[in-house]
Amino acid sequence: MPIWVDADACPKTVRDIVVRAAQRAQVVTTFVANQRVVLPPGPYLKAIQVSAGFDVADDEIVARVSAADLVITQDIPLAAEVIEKGAVVVTPRGELMDKENVRARLNIRDFMDTMRASGVQTGGPPPLSQTDRQAFANILDRYLAGSLK
Repeated sequence: MPIWVDADACPKTVRDIVVRAAQRAQVVTTFVANQRVVLPPGPYLKAIQVSAGFDVADDEIVARVSAADLVITQDIPLAAEVIEKGAVVVTPRGELMDKENVRARLNIRDFMDTMRASGVQTGGPPPLSQTDRQAFANILDRYLAGSLK
């Protein structure tokens, strides 16, 4: 049950939670990014630096992920691809993604892209809150305990 982290946009607080959990549970966890990811030393933590480019890190995760692996990402198209391969997806805000809600999120994302393309200022998501961090830590613990498939 490896963990894959889309590290390009992963908040530092979430990365720290993942690092501690991976070491505690002794689960191989790989951070994939197109920039260098600094991790503490340990046999369970790995980093893969891919070349710069659109979706290169996402493509690397899709190529390597297996069914029942955990993928941590806020990238909706990536989530949709790995869910199709049978992976479990959790966002940094602690939201479990599945086939139904990822489809809805893709529709919203496409709509917002259309709005932005027409000049509407949509803004971004709010900063990660303590509630978000706690929700993420809780769902990660559930996955590591085997109660989240």
